Amino acid sequence: MSVILLEKTAMDSKEAYLQCLEKLIWASDRLHAEVEPTQLAQIAELIVQPMTGPWRFFHTPDHIFEVGGNEDAIEILAALFHDIVYVQVDRSINFNVSYYIAPYTKEVNKQLQIRDASELPVDSTFEMVITVFGFVPGEVLNPFAGQNEFLSALVATKALEHFIKREDLLQIAACIEATIPFRAAEWGVTASQRLYDRLQAINTLFDLSLTDEQMQETVKKSVRIANRDVISFANQSSANFLANTWNLLPETNHNLTGCSFYSVRDYRVALLKMEGFMNYLNPEVIFRQFEGCPDDRTYQQWENTAKHNLEVGKLYLGCKLTAIALLEAISSGLGVDVSLAMMMGENPNLVSESFRLEAFFPEIKQPYKSQTDLEAEVFNLLENGRAKSSSNADLENSPLAAFMVKIVGFDEMRYQCDRAKEMFRENISADEFISDFNPIVSEIVVDSIIKLFDSRKATIERYYTLTSELKSKPQTNFPARPFLSND
Repeated sequence: MSVILLEKTAMDSKEAYLQCLEKLIWASDRLHAEVEPTQLAQIAELIVQPMTGPWRFFHTPDHIFEVGGNEDAIEILAALFHDIVYVQVDRSINFNVSYYIAPYTKEVNKQLQIRDASELPVDSTFEMVITVFGFVPGEVLNPFAGQNEFLSALVATKALEHFIKREDLLQIAACIEATIPFRAAEWGVTASQRLYDRLQAINTLFDLSLTDEQMQETVKKSVRIANRDVISFANQSSANFLANTWNLLPETNHNLTGCSFYSVRDYRVALLKMEGFMNYLNPEVIFRQFEGCPDDRTYQQWENTAKHNLEVGKLYLGCKLTAIALLEAISSGLGVDVSLAMMMGENPNLVSESFRLEAFFPEIKQPYKSQTDLEAEVFNLLENGRAKSSSNADLENSPLAAFMVKIVGFDEMRYQCDRAKEMFRENISADEFISDFNPIVSEIVVDSIIKLFDSRKATIERYYTLTSELKSKPQTNFPARPFLSND
């Protein structure tokens, strides 16, 4: 039996560093910045260190290079820095990055807060950044409403301020501000329009030289950055969309990076959070548009594709939740930390020649036939798999969920998903959940689990027989080994 260690397929740190440095040199040259190569090398290292951290599976160097594009220096610089701080993923702030943040922020009751006015140094760069974000001294930062983007913009502007003009620093900060995602219009004013209004005020307040045309173009840059940041929602392939979704799971569910050692409950919690997010997200707030950028046709196409992908994702995740809920209910008597590998078998991406639960499922002679194109697409994803993710910690296909759909269909899976959530909230017990489940499904799954356990028992018994045979041989055939002792 061979074990394959969990690996990320993204570029390694050295390759990322060299590509980051190349982009910094190109962008600095385009902005006519007078900067020593050694300074840019230090900044490249500053960026790459947190981006290649152990918990980064989606927000990686590949991502920031894609978000920046290849045409505009401001967009490239903003993208390089826009995810340098991601507290929820990293569970901390990189030590070298914190050098730029500590003078302006502090931790209070386990929350990050902008220092009070009396504690802040006199610093026009910081004042520009805080105004771009519409924050004020003393404000507690919200992890889901600009905390990471604000801190990333602060690092960017402070790291670049010695050789980048203030007007360019403002544009970089504005582009990073635009990457705060999923913001609806307020009183009919979009996030991009609000950013434009702030740029006008800052340009006057700090006596900058940006023209109105330049400020409008800055907002268009920010729109391009923001849209590239979430462009996976508009992927024409739902299989690729879900693969990107799966790259996000281990970033905020660190237990899932433990190869096959995570529990049924760990996996369910991760699925439940993602399913809840997709049900909450309004596709109309994913992408941005400002003054014809992007054009109406492109914008509408992105929005329609995102809406479809979310519909696929909701049904797909709902089916997987129903399947994992049945496993959790069955395993509840064994404890809360029962590993998924124990109930389903080892992940073949990680362990070869392993027993799998689905190997014991019987053939369904008259499987459920999908009633809509959406159902057909989701069933194909469950049975044949989404595209490959950066993490090998989970199968691309979903054999248990696909098997259950074949027997009960999607309407029943939706109904049982709602009941599963009641079980997760402890409004119904595991026994109550199983008792109202299709008895054919539950019986087959339980029987298959027993057969899976029996196969493991047979393997252990084989080793036991081998050991007994060895013990029966004359002891002189064995090399002498000293007994271990505590002496």
